[in-house]
Amino acid sequence: MRRRLIQTVLPLIFCLAPALATFLIAAALPRQARHFYLERLTPLDDLILGLGGAIFLVQMLLAWTALQWRGCGFDERPDRWLTNLAQAAEWFPLLGLIGTVAGILQTFSSIKGPTPQAQIIQLYAPALTATGSGLFMALINILPSWVVLLGRDIIRSLGGETPP
Repeated sequence: MRRRLIQTVLPLIFCLAPALATFLIAAALPRQARHFYLERLTPLDDLILGLGGAIFLVQMLLAWTALQWRGCGFDERPDRWLTNLAQAAEWFPLLGLIGTVAGILQTFSSIKGPTPQAQIIQLYAPALTATGSGLFMALINILPSWVVLLGRDIIRSLGGETPP
């Protein structure tokens, strides 16, 4: 029973934690803000979300492999890839910032003379969605490597080893 817990159940729980955190973060957003965001997604948002989602899924598969206890240790081959992909997540806020700047430039270029404040806010929406997409993808893509580090320590402790 303990062996099954260490080799199967705990890695599964640890791998589900980042996915659960992703859904909890999205669900915790105010409903109106979530709808505003989803209604105004731009092609840059699609790129950020698509790339970020793909990297997240690859990291989750690597995390599953990295958390498999084999009795004498963990498979450390995925570690380098997990580290590289977590570092790649640092680029998402920069992509969001590019979208923010592009959205601001688009807003200012479309204003011709006196413009009602409501219209300016409407034109500014793409800048906000790009920022949100970049930050969200950065946040969820740092979770898998953290889960592997924490999960390995817990699995080692339950397996009777002292964490390094």
